[in-house]
Order: sequence, then C-alpha cells, then structure tokens
Amino acid sequence: MIRTSIVELSVIEGFAYRRKLPSGGSGIVIIRKGVDQPGIASISKTSGEAIPASNTPKKKYPQEAFQEAMALTSGLPYRKLGSVTQTEEKIVEEPVPAAEKAEESVVDSAEYQKVVEKYLDKDGKLSYALINKDMIRFANSSGIVRRMETESRSLEDIRLYVVGTKLRNITGNKKLTDEQVLKMTELLDEVSPKGVLREFNEEILRGLKIRAK
Repeated sequence: MIRTSIVELSVIEGFAYRRKLPSGGSGIVIIRKGVDQPGIASISKTSGEAIPASNTPKKKYPQEAFQEAMALTSGLPYRKLGSVTQTEEKIVEEPVPAAEKAEESVVDSAEYQKVVEKYLDKDGKLSYALINKDMIRFANSSGIVRRMETESRSLEDIRLYVVGTKLRNITGNKKLTDEQVLKMTELLDEVSPKGVLREFNEEILRGLKIRAK
C-alpha cells in the first residue's frame, strides 16, 4: 500500500496525516506532544470540510489546524498506521502489521507521486480538471477506444483501458496491473469530495450512445 508522509503543522505544534477511517471515508489525524488523545476529523464528501469527531478536544485541535492539515496532505492518499507517538524530537511509528498489508493492493509510492505531480495545477494542488481533460483527450484520439465503443463495451472496460494506459505511461511501469490501476484511482478519489473521473465517465457514455445510433 502507499505510505503517506506525515506533515508538520504550523498552526499548532503537532503532526498530521490522512487516513482511512474505521467508519469509511477519508479523515485527518493530528498528533500533539503531551496530549494522549489524537485529533481526528472526517472529511465531508459534500463540502470537503474537516468535521472533528465528538471526542476531539476543540481547544487542543482547532479547526484551523485541521484545515492546514488538509491543505498539506492534499494530493496524498490515506494511510493505515500502527501506533504513532511523538517524542521530544520526532514522530515514532510502529510498522503496519503484515496481515493488514496483505489486505491492500500494493502500489509503489514513487509511482503514485509521479501521477500526482503530473496533474498538479499552478497552485501545486491536485487538479481533477487536468486529470479528466487528459483522459478525455487520450480517449478521443484512440482508435482502440472507438472500436471498444462500436463493440458496446462497458463503461468500466473502456475507463480501465484508458486510465491504465495513461498511468502506465506516466509511471513508466508497463507491468502495472489492473488492480494497481484501480487502487491508484481509488486513492486519487480520496483526496476530493468530487468523483475523480466524473467528467471522463460522462464523455465515455456520450461516445457509447453516439456509436449505438
């Protein structure tokens, strides 16, 4: 699985990372020295705002800290971790149990970072608009996609071909499996309340309808 770097905050003295919450969805975890209770917030799928858990001490973990943590981890996938503690000088992490690692599709972090960097906007943020524009441009220029549309192949099949081809070219890894491609897409979808390939999906569906006439 991809391992996300822990980021240091400036709003408060602490560290933060993005992770998958037990209840599902993406969340932010903040660790402060001398505070036993970590700050935990889910990320709203509708507004994109951090929603602190009921047991998160608001005085120790203000909303501004969660907003900074979200900005610093933008473009990074969630991370499942063992225990995390803060010593006087650094964060100490326990390794993820082997059994937990086995549950995830392994994706190389350097390869994923290449994908993220490919689609950063001028402000250094991951841009879903750039992702969709690139996927649509490739699909519209591909003879293979046109043939797949003529054959009335499924949305999922066409999307996997296009996204898989693009990600293999970006990462330089021609052996990237379909499972890894799907995992990268899933991780990209964690960083925004908006579906990562929504516009691209709509473009594929339009193409299928035109070919079906």
